[in-house]
Amino acid sequence: MRLLSLRLIISLIVGITLVSAGFSYYQMLSEKRALRIDLERRSEMLGESLAGYIERALDAGADQGLPQLVQQFSNREHLLGVAIYNPEGGVVTMTPQLGKTLSATPAEVTKAMAQSREESSFVKLETMPVHILALPIRQQDEVVGGVAVVHDAGYIREQSLLVWRKNFFPVLAQVVLIAFITLLIVRWSIAGPIARAALWMHGLRTGKISFRQEVPDLEIFRPLASEVATMAESLSHARNAAENEARLREAAESVWTADRLAVQLRTRLDGGHVFVVSNREPYQHERDGKELKVVVPPSGLVTALEPVLDACDGTWIAHGSGTADREVVDTQDRLRVPPADPRYSLRRVWLSKKEEEGYYYGFANEGLWPLCHIAHTRPLFRAEDWQCYQEVNRKFTDAVIEEIEHVEKPVVLVQDYHFALLPRLIKEKRPDARVAIFWHIPWPNPEAFGICPWQRQLVDGLLGADLIGFHIQSHCNNFLETVDRVVESRVDWEHFSAVRQEHRTIVRPFPISVAFPADDGEQDNPHGFNYHERVALLRSVGVEAIFMGVGVDRVDYTKGILERFKAIERFLEKCPSYQGKFTFVQIGAPSRTHIKRYHDLLAEVESESERINWRFQSGKWKPIVFLKRQHSHREIEPYYRAADLCLVTSLHDGMNLVAKEFLAARNDEQGVLILSRFTGAARELRDALLVNPYDVEQTADAIRAALEMEPEDKRLRMQRMRRVIKEHNIYRWAGNLITELCELRLEVPEEAQEKRRAGAFV
Repeated sequence: MRLLSLRLIISLIVGITLVSAGFSYYQMLSEKRALRIDLERRSEMLGESLAGYIERALDAGADQGLPQLVQQFSNREHLLGVAIYNPEGGVVTMTPQLGKTLSATPAEVTKAMAQSREESSFVKLETMPVHILALPIRQQDEVVGGVAVVHDAGYIREQSLLVWRKNFFPVLAQVVLIAFITLLIVRWSIAGPIARAALWMHGLRTGKISFRQEVPDLEIFRPLASEVATMAESLSHARNAAENEARLREAAESVWTADRLAVQLRTRLDGGHVFVVSNREPYQHERDGKELKVVVPPSGLVTALEPVLDACDGTWIAHGSGTADREVVDTQDRLRVPPADPRYSLRRVWLSKKEEEGYYYGFANEGLWPLCHIAHTRPLFRAEDWQCYQEVNRKFTDAVIEEIEHVEKPVVLVQDYHFALLPRLIKEKRPDARVAIFWHIPWPNPEAFGICPWQRQLVDGLLGADLIGFHIQSHCNNFLETVDRVVESRVDWEHFSAVRQEHRTIVRPFPISVAFPADDGEQDNPHGFNYHERVALLRSVGVEAIFMGVGVDRVDYTKGILERFKAIERFLEKCPSYQGKFTFVQIGAPSRTHIKRYHDLLAEVESESERINWRFQSGKWKPIVFLKRQHSHREIEPYYRAADLCLVTSLHDGMNLVAKEFLAARNDEQGVLILSRFTGAARELRDALLVNPYDVEQTADAIRAALEMEPEDKRLRMQRMRRVIKEHNIYRWAGNLITELCELRLEVPEEAQEKRRAGAFV
């Protein structure tokens, strides 16, 4: 550190001295130039005045008064003298002082009379620097002589040197002071933070401090700070994982963690690689002015599948939809993620606006989404959308085949209804690949699914998979019934599988979940929100109330938001004592708003909340607060933890993770979950208050029951539901899904194996 300080001080001294010298030299030149211009201007004014007097005297025939005229101009500042010459260059008259210096006719005078114009220059007379201005004297347009005005220019050099001394030497005196201050700054702002960082890292290494408890100020070392923080977090997580694993072994518990998932998968995969295919990418790059930002879309899928990909250095294949996504990929459209600590690859697939409109917004979200959700919205099936859906599925297939080209025993996990055709397309080119697809939305009964004009192609595409996963058993049943009716196959109800074209597909329920906090003590507030904190949170949205409910949803017609608002209105009618006391906060992220049904729904939700507020609100209270924007999980969690109740009133939902997120956040073991019986979560969370969201009276009564429930009853219900979430968390979901896939007996035809060995699939 001493050597660094010495180098820094010497560099500062040399640098400041050179800069000061250069700046002073420039100032001296500027001053010299300004003084010369000023002298030329004054000399010109004097010369023109003198020439005018002489010409008028000659016109009047009074040339004998020229000596007296010249003498009048001899007392000007820095003026050496004035001389008048005849046309031959002879001296007519001259000031006495000038005669001592000027012995011959200046060349400027001769040139001025010859060319009949003003001449000016800086010259030296013997050793004296002077400025000579020569002007012709005219009489009736003829040059009859010349006049020379001579100034002493020596003062210009003296004043220029004075400027140098004033600028340069004071700066040299300041250099010592600056060097001393720099030494203090180095010790205070660099050496100090480095010492604190070293002490902090030592504490982390030895386990004396927690990563969350104390983070040193490394602001001035931004690049280093990021790496140090990442390393410290990794150390902290590794230690916590080891301690948690030891605690679980001691208690004979089998809670799944990200680390346990990674270890299990390394064993199950046996050197294989996992490839995840989804429409949404785990990391998105956006351009914000000149700044490049990394956005993590809110998705439980990223939480579940990142440990899987970390364990085997896998690849995530997704649609590149960020405005700056193309700027960061390599020539194969790949990049390593996560950005702070790259552990797996992200392969981006590019879609045109037409493809995205037809495949995603058209067929997937105006066709399959309402078809699979019984929410009384008519599905729209257009031939051009189906064409785009097929093209995009083929495009993703090409990307998958490129990624698994040289991989032995690839495992491909396809996500959701966007890629129903993908399993069959992959299997046709790589029969040796293990392919699973998880269908995140409900599967309707065969009569409802029969509405789709291309039901046969969709079912056939799905049956290309080795394993199909749904959230609950009834969706598995509906799918197999659809298979039995739509395509030629053999359904094995005993083992829940279907055989088509000599390929067996297993169908299983895998209820998805959330990441349950590994250690409640690590949370920001292990005791939950108290009353005062709830009041502060409500005041932040402009409301004063005693009780609070919360709802978190995309603004989608399947979520039952309008029915929820009607139930709140009915509750306030039936229980007027809660008017002015109960406020419901609806966090609603606008979704797919350029689809007319979604655009209209957003307007309906706003209108309904305004109508109910207009009817009941008074003073600083209103019954509904509608927060219409995308919120991060960190922003949402305080509402979960402060709420007396959470309303989940989906009209039809595959699972609904909001219910599980609410439970995971309530480490105070208080709060009540009101849950639609038409969600997949209702099969697991039996201690929630289950309601029919279409029954406004029942939901209103459930709100009252939740607010008036005894604290002990709340605690027991919350404990049981949190135990379910803890034991069946997102890591268990991923582990069970991939373990089931890896344990399947894969029957690859001999002909296909020969082609694979010969490279025919690549």
